[in-house]
Amino acid sequence: MKQSIGTFAKNFIKCGLTGWCMEIVFTSLDSLRRRDFTLKGMTSIWMFPIYGCAAVLAPVSRLLRKKPAWFRGLTYMNLIFTVEYLTGSLLSRLKLCPWNYGRNRWHVNRLIRLDFAPFWFVAGLLFERLLNTPSNTPP
Repeated sequence: MKQSIGTFAKNFIKCGLTGWCMEIVFTSLDSLRRRDFTLKGMTSIWMFPIYGCAAVLAPVSRLLRKKPAWFRGLTYMNLIFTVEYLTGSLLSRLKLCPWNYGRNRWHVNRLIRLDFAPFWFVAGLLFERLLNTPSNTPP
């Protein structure tokens, strides 16, 4: 169950980079809705450490490994919403938050969007798979 600092750091970087890439693809696909066929994606430097926090899912996933995928996905989704809310709150207080969901009817305090739940469900399972590679399995 124990995770070395080196393994955690590698996982943090893997999750940060994966999250950045997912966000760039997601925001570029959203441009289709606006009929902007340049498909420009965007993110913020602040998002790297936020996505990097998904590294904490490695020990959680080992605890949940015998649970069904729907249960693991819901657990990860809730953890992701929690981290998004907490980091968004902190960044908002510092006037540095790169997102504001206030224009969406499904927002909670402009910090999270409940309609993103399916995306976070899938993202959590993707991070689980990324983190449970043979090189991350403890001896």
